Amino acid sequence: MRIFGKVVRSSALILVGLAGSLGIAQPGFAQAAYGSYVGIGGGLGLSGRGDRSGGVVITGRYRLLEAPVSLRAQTIIGNGGAAIIPTVSYDIPLNWQTEAYVGAGVSIPTGNNSPVGDKVGLAIQPGVDYAIPGSNTVIFGNAVIAFDAYRNGGGTAVSVQGGVGFQLR
Repeated sequence: MRIFGKVVRSSALILVGLAGSLGIAQPGFAQAAYGSYVGIGGGLGLSGRGDRSGGVVITGRYRLLEAPVSLRAQTIIGNGGAAIIPTVSYDIPLNWQTEAYVGAGVSIPTGNNSPVGDKVGLAIQPGVDYAIPGSNTVIFGNAVIAFDAYRNGGGTAVSVQGGVGFQLR
């Protein structure tokens, strides 16, 4: 009888433990099914002065796994110069393949005439990433808006980019 009592108590404790663990389970949240990538594409620079210039963009994204935040960097080459734009973005999944984001960072021109101006300044980067299902391919599109972008007279410069990336899994 003593053994039977111990088995019943042990079984009851196990059942209570299982029931308790079911009650405190964390809810699941949908996350986009892609992450970090590197890519290349084309861009069009538009200045507040009416200038337009085409160029090449090289981009990278490192997605932080525990938060909807990514570290991004772009190099935009064109108009006789280049600029590096590192940003931190807040990512908003729209569905399993598509994610919108807005980033903030700094525009760092490396020459006298880049697609986003000739002066270091604040940059905002809205954009969209789309992962092609069943592949490692990402299609990206974004804009870089650089404020107080010119040494002579300030002004805003905008560069719009798009291209193709390869996911790093």
